[in-house]
Amino acid sequence: MKKIQQKTETNPLLVLRQARRRVPIEIGSKQGRALAIHWLLEASQKRPGRNMAFKLSSELVDVAKGSGGAIRKKEATHRMAEANKALAHFR
Repeated sequence: MKKIQQKTETNPLLVLRQARRRVPIEIGSKQGRALAIHWLLEASQKRPGRNMAFKLSSELVDVAKGSGGAIRKKEATHRMAEANKALAHFR
């Protein structure tokens, strides 16, 4: 720990926290639905608009078209999992 602190001149715990790898794992259907709902709500909250019902309906329309914040989040997650596929043996 002292060597890490000397070389980086930062807190060694922060360095170790950044060095953790994100190992992709398959999630179940129930957890997948919960994650999709979470992404829908999160993307809806970030939208400009009058009220939450309007923003959520707009996000659902965009998802049906294949665009929107929730779809971008899903695609980013899949890209990250694909990039880290080589680390799957660490599970």
